[in-house]
Amino acid sequence: MTEAFQGTGRRKRSVARVKLTLGQGVITVNKKSLDEYFPRPSLQQIVRQPLDATQSLSRFNVDVKAEGGGVAGQAGAVRHGIARALLLMDETLRETLRRNGLLTRDPREKESKKYGRKKARKRFQFSKR
Repeated sequence: MTEAFQGTGRRKRSVARVKLTLGQGVITVNKKSLDEYFPRPSLQQIVRQPLDATQSLSRFNVDVKAEGGGVAGQAGAVRHGIARALLLMDETLRETLRRNGLLTRDPREKESKKYGRKKARKRFQFSKR
């Protein structure tokens, strides 16, 4: 059996568990093909970014289980997970992945709603008189 490399990626409220195995470049997300799960080309490009940066798009099969958040957050989480799994496979790729900003977890989260308000920052209409 071939060795599998695993990486966990996170973005916003999404978590993606990525499994990288040697193969023909097939990417499946939640048992669906990449273009079926992420129909927007921009999201597909985000997911493929770490593989493109390391010229290993057709070398690995990627199996992903993504949960939580929305499609954009999940795509970012998958990208982060693939980058981490590639790093486990080959430590020499660290410089390339780091230069493209693929190893840094995007820390931005939704700001929590404040009591007495409608949203996190929304205020009531101001009236001078």
